[in-house]
Amino acid sequence: MIRQTSTATKLADIKRSWFLFDAQGKILGRLATQIAQILMGKGKPYFVAHLDCGDYVVVTNARGVAVSGKKEQQKVYQHYSGYPGGRKVKTLTQVRLKTPSRIITQAVSGMLPQNKLRDSMLRRLFVFADDNHPYKEKLKEVPREGEVPQVPRE
Repeated sequence: MIRQTSTATKLADIKRSWFLFDAQGKILGRLATQIAQILMGKGKPYFVAHLDCGDYVVVTNARGVAVSGKKEQQKVYQHYSGYPGGRKVKTLTQVRLKTPSRIITQAVSGMLPQNKLRDSMLRRLFVFADDNHPYKEKLKEVPREGEVPQVPRE
């Protein structure tokens, strides 16, 4: 009888790619779930939950991301400094004008696992308000419309 065993994934086995997403006109939640899956590395055959297996993600046109319903006026972003009277509240419209990258970063952050790996995953997310970004030479793979990229099995 032949036993088939699987090997444990090591840090040296992890290969990282670069992906580009254009957020213009895309729904925020649907875009954030695709980005979170790539940052976690869920599509890779050697995915393990205790290692950071994900890829790099560049998001352009963050200013043009779409939301449904009345979220443009009703969705709020809060920050509390810890001091009395230190609660700051901004609507999605205000955040879109000042720091549009925060919209996508916070949506993706909420979809990543709440553990020690979250910060290292978010370090590989680069969000830009318009089309200009310095990572053009690194981008090799662009996911097709509505598809989460899969890494081919070796």
